[in-house]
Amino acid sequence: MTPRDAFLARIGAEVRRARPAGPATPAPRPARPAEAAEAIRRQMAERWPAAVRRFEEEFGRVAGVFHRVRRREEVAGVILGIARAQGTRDLVAWSADAIGVALEAELAAAGLGLTVAGPDDAEGRRRHREAAARAGVGVTGADIVLAETGTLVLVSGAGRPRATSLLPPTHVAVFDPSQVVESLEQVGVLLEALHAGASGPASITFVTGPSRTADIELTLTRGVHGPREVHAVLVEEP
Repeated sequence: MTPRDAFLARIGAEVRRARPAGPATPAPRPARPAEAAEAIRRQMAERWPAAVRRFEEEFGRVAGVFHRVRRREEVAGVILGIARAQGTRDLVAWSADAIGVALEAELAAAGLGLTVAGPDDAEGRRRHREAAARAGVGVTGADIVLAETGTLVLVSGAGRPRATSLLPPTHVAVFDPSQVVESLEQVGVLLEALHAGASGPASITFVTGPSRTADIELTLTRGVHGPREVHAVLVEEP
């Protein structure tokens, strides 16, 4: 048997061993997305502690680093510690409104340079991309936090460029309990509500741990197509 035949035989054996997948059934689209999304938010107002514990567990499984703080004033200290651990002085961030906390004053007092997303025009986007390419840490919010897979869902738009989470080697996402959901089905409902208006977002990014890629020999490498590290910071304060 030639090496090629042996290789194909191994693939065939693994395919035969695999259990057949069940039939795919799409979830029904909500007739009133805004009302369905609000119902999910009301449910999660009581169930978020268990969902956060599940997120922390699943996020750790995909090599994410979880942080928890009580108040928004503590977020800058967490980011400062991450930047110092990475040996970087340059950071980029979404706007304070998009993250939910202002970081510039405290990070500047610690000697760090923070570039915050500016005007949402061609020149502003170009400048932010260049800053993100130089930065060691990118700080964003998280529009939806999916517990069952440890996934951060980021919606792009004004004050929230995609480059912030994609170009720096370390990504930090800040969120509070109102962003946490339990299932991918709930994520679908929330995104339906988001698109129910006249215009939807430019893009939606699902982040499940650091960027990974592997060559044909299955050598796993982090950070080729995105950040090498992903941190999630939960602010318990609403």
